Amino acid sequence: MISPKERLMKITNCPECGDDNLIEDFDLGEIICHDRGLVISENMMNRGPEWRAFTKKGDERGRVGMPASFSTHDKGLSTVIERVNRDAYGSKLSLDRRLEMLRLRRWQIRTCIHSSIDRNLAQAMAELDRLTDKIHTPSPTKERAAVIYRKALDKGLVRGRSIAGISAACLYIVCRSSEIPRTLKEIAAISRVRKKDVARFYRLLLRELNLKMPVEDPIKYVSKIASRVDTSMQIQRTSLEILREAKRRRIAVSKNPMGLASAALYVACVLEGEKKTQKEIAEVANVTEVTVRNRYKHLKESLGLDI
Repeated sequence: MISPKERLMKITNCPECGDDNLIEDFDLGEIICHDRGLVISENMMNRGPEWRAFTKKGDERGRVGMPASFSTHDKGLSTVIERVNRDAYGSKLSLDRRLEMLRLRRWQIRTCIHSSIDRNLAQAMAELDRLTDKIHTPSPTKERAAVIYRKALDKGLVRGRSIAGISAACLYIVCRSSEIPRTLKEIAAISRVRKKDVARFYRLLLRELNLKMPVEDPIKYVSKIASRVDTSMQIQRTSLEILREAKRRRIAVSKNPMGLASAALYVACVLEGEKKTQKEIAEVANVTEVTVRNRYKHLKESLGLDI
């Protein structure tokens, strides 16, 4: 009898005779040597397709459905009655049967979001789906934001507060922790909640869920601003060198990363002789022109730039 660890390995030869003439019995879950009759492994999992198919195409024999997803209010495990109005043989249903399916479909939807927690999750997951689609973030971001929202819901942090605001705060937490260049102002702009409220919910979640956020890196925002302003790659490289030197001298500490990245890009434009105004860069970076001007003066004096 082989060990469980060896059972997980791919078996290609008989351990006694060394022959590769093996038979896999799907009914008993055993791998047997054809020559010796030795049972090499037992209780094996059948990873092949199912023999029955419940889809329109009979040749598609999928073993399982979609994986469980936290971004769906029921984690994608509920049954859905589709609007096909045809039976298993493809024939159209009668009027009485269609009305019965309509009633069953209606009650199915009602039972899926019966409790207040289910209704809350359904609304929150729809809001997260809308927000992630607006700011073009990958699906793992939505999954992590949904996990944080479920934790907040379990601790009672959503009660009496805006679902849209908590959802936006969860998404901003994931963007910060994953170092995705999305600012609080950008997320609040596409949300139906004020920036002040999203920031308040953000601080609440950090405190109650004991979350730690990394320090924002202004280097992450350079390519984003440069692509919108339409600058050359040389400008981007110069601005990155300026920011690295600023980080080495600890000039970038406690500064707005978006404002610092905008100022470094403007300094690079001036050094390389490319005509870009502070107003253009400030509008694209979604900061004020005064912020760009102050950060520009600070970088110029601290780094001793000859401009």
